[in-house]
This record gives sequence, C-alpha cells and structure tokens, in this order.
Amino acid sequence: MIKPKLISVFILFCGLFVSSCELDEDDYGCHEVKEVAGFKKGTIFIDPDIITEYDASAFAGILYEGRFETRMFDRRINDDIILLAYIFDVSFDDGLSCEVRVNPEFGSMNMAMNEAIYYATVIGQMPNCLRQELRTVTIHKGDQLFGGGDGDILIHTDQAYWYEKDGILEETIFHEATHVSLDPYHYNDEYRDAMCADKAFISEYAEDHPNREDIAESFLTYVAVAYRSDRISWDVQDIIEDINAYRLDYFDNQRFDMYPVN
Repeated sequence: MIKPKLISVFILFCGLFVSSCELDEDDYGCHEVKEVAGFKKGTIFIDPDIITEYDASAFAGILYEGRFETRMFDRRINDDIILLAYIFDVSFDDGLSCEVRVNPEFGSMNMAMNEAIYYATVIGQMPNCLRQELRTVTIHKGDQLFGGGDGDILIHTDQAYWYEKDGILEETIFHEATHVSLDPYHYNDEYRDAMCADKAFISEYAEDHPNREDIAESFLTYVAVAYRSDRISWDVQDIIEDINAYRLDYFDNQRFDMYPVN
C-alpha cells in the first residue's frame, strides 16, 4: 500500500503538469477487455514461502546515532507527527544503507534497537534493486497497514504480528520496498505496453489501482517464478506465466541487481 503522503505529492504533481499525468486511477493507457484477474487477494497472499525468515539477508550492522526531533508519518492518525525518535544507521553488505527511526513509545534505546535490528534484517532480505532508493524506515506500534513511498518504509509492529502469523511479513515488506524503489522509474511507456499486452491483471488489487499498485503486485510474482519456482505450486506458476507474460519479460529485461536473492 502506497503512503497517503506520496499520493498527495502525485496529485499535486498532476495538477502542475497535466500533460504528464493524463491517466486517472482507473485508466492505465489502453482499453482492451481483460480476463479475470489472476488472484482475488493481493499477491502477498499467494504463497508465504517466496521469502522466508531463513533466507539470506544483506544486513551487516547497526549504529545508534541518538535521539533527534524527527518528522514521521503515523497511519494511526494518518498524518505526520514530530517525535524525539531513536535514530539508527543501518548498513548492508552490498554497500547500501538507510536510517531507521523508532517511535519513543517503545520505551528505551535497547527496545528500539531490537525493533530496528529485526526489521533491518528482513529488509536486508529484499533484493538490492528494492533497497536502492530506500532512505528511511519508520517504526511505530499499532495495527495499521504498512506503507511505502518517498524513500520510506512504514512499519506498524502490531500489524507486523499478524503478517508474521500468516507467514507474509517478508512478502509485505517486499511489496512496500517495490513502491519505494521501482515505482518512481518503471511506470513508463514500455511497462504500460506490457500491461496492455498481458491477458489480465495479476490481482484484483492491481486491477483496482493500476497506476500505483500494478508494479508492486506484479514484481513479487516475477521473483516467485524466476527465483523461487520450487516454492510455489504449479497452479500458481501457470497463472502468473499465462496472464503476466509481458510483464515478466519486462522485469527480466531490466537485469535488476537481485542480491541476496538467488
């Protein structure tokens, strides 16, 4: 799910540059009648083993920087707040890094560091290409949905509990990281041609929001068939390859850096 702040920026951008934002929420540039979407639910639900807690992580280290007044989006109030947050610098072994900002509601630096390390390890399981534009990770309590955009991944830890229980924490963070690092560059003419050429949308969620959810919904299925086909059923693989063939080719032709996914 993309963050409201990013949507607001997109709307403002469209207002200023109408010719660059001709597409509305439902219009993605072509009008062919599509078959029924591949999956009723979002693609994070198709298989909990696309990425698991046992997969390799590029997480390399963490450094506590201190407590600083920080503006952070909090979905519990659906707005930015300013907090004296715990700030950590996180490094990955492929040269990338990000800042983790933890709400002081966790009670202490040690508790905040535990949260930062836990989620930084999961984020390190995401391919390099999904961490390229990641600048910050924001961690709050609460059971609100995660978010991704403006260089930030938003995490609410009570909601993370339910994602973990369903085995899809990693897949959810993958989805949000795709918003952060791929969305800004890949809703281009070539990708929209692939959208038009494919038989259907990969999920009803992508179909309902083609201009902001299609890439995040589709890229996870690319990884499933290209790198983790031994972990998904034949039926799931057949659906993905049948209805999203052109999108799969598009992703494959980008030659993304997928480390540490192999």
